[in-house]
Amino acid sequence: MRSHHCSELRESDLGKTVQLIGWVNSARDHGGVIFIDLRDREGLTQCVFRPEEGAEIAKLSHTLREEDVVQVTGKVALRLEGAQNEKMATGALEVVASDLKIVNKADVLPFQLDKELSNEDIRMKYRYLDLRRPRMSKNIRQRSKITSAARRYLDDSGFYEIETPILSNPTPEGARDFLVPSRLNPGKFYALPQAPQQYKQLLMVAGVEKYFQIARCFRDEDLRADRQPEFTQIDLEASFVDQEDIISLVEGLLASMFKAGLDVDLPEKFPRMTYREAMDVYGSDKPDTRFDIRITDLADVFGATEFKIFRNVLDGGGVVRAINAKGFAGITTGQMNRLNEIAVQAGLPVKNLAFIKLENGEYKSPLWKIFSESEKEAVTAKMNLEDGDIVFFAAGSRESVSTILGRVRSECAVMMDLNNDPNKFNFLWVVDFPLLAQDDESGEWVAVHHPFTRPHPDDIELLEKGDFANVRAIAYDVVLNGYELGGGSIRIHEKDLQAKMFEALGVTPEEQEIKFAHILDAFRFGAPPHGGLALGLDRIAMLVSGEDSIREVIAFPKNNKGADLMAQSPCEIGLKELREVYVQSTYKKKTAEEAK
Repeated sequence: MRSHHCSELRESDLGKTVQLIGWVNSARDHGGVIFIDLRDREGLTQCVFRPEEGAEIAKLSHTLREEDVVQVTGKVALRLEGAQNEKMATGALEVVASDLKIVNKADVLPFQLDKELSNEDIRMKYRYLDLRRPRMSKNIRQRSKITSAARRYLDDSGFYEIETPILSNPTPEGARDFLVPSRLNPGKFYALPQAPQQYKQLLMVAGVEKYFQIARCFRDEDLRADRQPEFTQIDLEASFVDQEDIISLVEGLLASMFKAGLDVDLPEKFPRMTYREAMDVYGSDKPDTRFDIRITDLADVFGATEFKIFRNVLDGGGVVRAINAKGFAGITTGQMNRLNEIAVQAGLPVKNLAFIKLENGEYKSPLWKIFSESEKEAVTAKMNLEDGDIVFFAAGSRESVSTILGRVRSECAVMMDLNNDPNKFNFLWVVDFPLLAQDDESGEWVAVHHPFTRPHPDDIELLEKGDFANVRAIAYDVVLNGYELGGGSIRIHEKDLQAKMFEALGVTPEEQEIKFAHILDAFRFGAPPHGGLALGLDRIAMLVSGEDSIREVIAFPKNNKGADLMAQSPCEIGLKELREVYVQSTYKKKTAEEAK
């Protein structure tokens, strides 16, 4: 139905008769001569309808409006002098129409496609229109480019692409499973996979050696800008590898994706830091290193302090630390209130952050009167406190102080506009994660990644002794600008070591038999050493596209309530359909009176 795309014509095509088809992007009446910008996926071409070229065609062109689908036939000509548009690839040309066919008329649009719309629900309801907008069309194209690049890179590296089941068993991945009732097995349920973890390990036992999958994953959890109930990850696993092999592979994979998406060259090797360093210095296991606000330990400054709060914390084995938001002494009351709110949410036991700011040579803080002269000098020197700076303090356990100051650090960067450079990509590997963590509510030990993560060989003795807090994992996350792009680990492949891990997690032999019999049995038959990683494709696409939410790079996302407003999903299911799968709903709708 076309001879060329709408961005394809060049001066070499002058005089040719061409046929274009697409949407009317805009229509303009210049004294009876109609100009339209015709749009398809590739771009725009101006078409002109003149009465002298055909009265009927010119008359028909007067009926055109935005988003009508039309087919135009005509000759390629140069635009008049001064009418060129340098912003368009075809901006020096136009098509003088000799024929026009209206393929499909468009109703009045619910919103203008050339304007940004703040009402996300309207965008989601008419997502098929939202995706026509240039920004969204570009995002979908970028995602396709980087996905294709990933496939090529992994194929060239000897990986097989293999699909794993969508209908499976529940797995302990840290979130609720989506459950699917089985009609053929009354009273039993499938679970949608949170990740293909066990299947990819079984593929290693099967001798595949190198596997990858563009995997759909499902987690029933609360949503946010970079989280959806269904998401996509680039899942990979390899046998006979160590941590260095996986890291090197993924660095090359990401380099190929960013080259395809943005034509940028990434460094061959990414910097690394341990989990402990990341938490102590940046207050996050996925630190944004584009701005140099660091957490500084002040134990030596306040080692002999008489300030009771700091004294009690230090004597109790806690820490006193601070960050310097340089040049931010002019913080507003509203901004300060927001930082206090964030700090309290992160665990600050009091309502307000302790701070010192230096404005016009004057130190402003209740703390300044409490500190001794030597402490004042030491704080000023160690925090590099200069005029215009503000220093925020936190005291407490090592973990809580890191979390509080890490959250405050990130929010300060937003307020100070320190992390808005779209061309700065600070990649980072975070390694040596803890193997286990203690649940705050139950006190039980849980796997930080998953129960198949391999403990560091130097720490297996600690695992056997029950010193779980100090056992490191051979686990690694790749981070970009404060986002975790992916994480992985070297896996346990020996049955005895796996049994020790389950014992630490409190998983009884009976529970192991119910939940993990298939993989434990597989380990009995010569399981190879193996490891892998999963990258969040949605997050990578979001960052490549310069967006703040993964919803902007997913064709048909859910909103923040997990709903698809366009397809009206989720929906109610009738009693007949529920009976067929042996499910009875206990949900009771609120009456109108109860809803009030």
